[in-house]
Amino acid sequence: MNNYITIRQLDSADALECVGVLSDILIDCVQGGASVSFMMPISRQTAEDFWIKVVEGTRRNERILLVAENAAGQIVGTVQLITAQPENQPHRADVAKMLVHREARRQGVARRLLEEVDKVARSAGKSVLVLDTVTGGDASRLYERAGWQRVGDVPNYARMPDGTFCGTTFFHKQVASMLAE
Repeated sequence: MNNYITIRQLDSADALECVGVLSDILIDCVQGGASVSFMMPISRQTAEDFWIKVVEGTRRNERILLVAENAAGQIVGTVQLITAQPENQPHRADVAKMLVHREARRQGVARRLLEEVDKVARSAGKSVLVLDTVTGGDASRLYERAGWQRVGDVPNYARMPDGTFCGTTFFHKQVASMLAE
């Protein structure tokens, strides 16, 4: 197992160049059963349209896009930090679309992405992070190990890619001591 993973932030130009590989990762995750807002069968056009919207969000400074690359420089995972929040929540960001290609799982990719999310959030002035994931799934355990606090579960919140209902667990993490200011 090769554990050499680097994380980098993509600006909108870099992100646009990576739409194809990011679409491959999204399609792989959905085909593998990940509940990440898409249903099977997911078309290439649907995946590319999603990533084009992400690129537009990075261009408007509404989100930060991180990618994980293996030793060969191939993108094998990604996560987003949605920084555009309501006026009364400038200190908060949402973590979204943590995706790791099935061939790269169990190699520390998601853990490294989460570590970088913390750093990027601090740099962006965000002290409270929020995310949701399938109740009882592998990601839930990952977030708990990474210091995220479970808020609660909502039964039948979403659907899995095959159409079956699934519960969703919400998590939060305090990433900086800016709350006292």
